[in-house]
Amino acid sequence: MMWRIVKYLLILLILAGLALVAYAYVGPILFPADFAAPSEEVTAPVTLDLE
Repeated sequence: MMWRIVKYLLILLILAGLALVAYAYVGPILFPADFAAPSEEVTAPVTLDLE
């Protein structure tokens, strides 16, 4: 009885891992806005100390 529960948990863990890998590869194709990096222009003054 205990071995059956452990076996089912291992199978569930493997399926969850495969689903996560599939989402990482297919996710940007199906949901591009969720995977897009935020793009904004950043300007900052830089002072160089050349002595």
